Amino acid sequence: MTGYEAYCLYNSLKLHFNSDSYDYFRYNGKISSSIEAFENRKDKYHFYKLSRRFANDEQGRDFIVANFVHDPNVWIGHLLTEDSDIEYRKRQKVIQSLTYTFTNEIESLMSQENPNDLLMSHDGDYPVLLSKLLHGDVSIETICIMNSLMNFVTMWDKKIDDTIHYPKISRTIKKYTPFIQFNQTNMKIILKKAYNANTENIS
Repeated sequence: MTGYEAYCLYNSLKLHFNSDSYDYFRYNGKISSSIEAFENRKDKYHFYKLSRRFANDEQGRDFIVANFVHDPNVWIGHLLTEDSDIEYRKRQKVIQSLTYTFTNEIESLMSQENPNDLLMSHDGDYPVLLSKLLHGDVSIETICIMNSLMNFVTMWDKKIDDTIHYPKISRTIKKYTPFIQFNQTNMKIILKKAYNANTENIS
């Protein structure tokens, strides 16, 4: 990866996580930026340093994505710090044991809370599941998988009153989901099994 390629990757992912109109996958990560414009930037050396940190393009993408999930406005300079490495390793730990993590978190959620109440927003407040995410009791990957199966974030968008912080959370869930590779059938089985173990069976 070159410095210019790192610059394009960073900016395409920043657009993806901060814009409703730009989709990294739809545009194949392409943005309008020339090498000449990059070379004239005062911060170009950050991107040269960043490009040397990765063994391949996929690792670079995963690293930057992990940090945008943590902070959609993360500064390029921050990606050269130990904190950014910690965030990347944390996300990779979840991704590399995704089925195990999802199973444990779902079973814990269903046993500790009323499964029928997890997703509900009462009087515009945050649902229990969202509060669990913000308190670090459940991973964003589990939320993304659940939402891909149940599409409850669309309901949250209509019911939650918070117009300052919540829209950013909603966007991150939607924007991060396509980066998570998982077997929908298997995850649906895990979800239904945990639900049925703690409630009456549903179809």
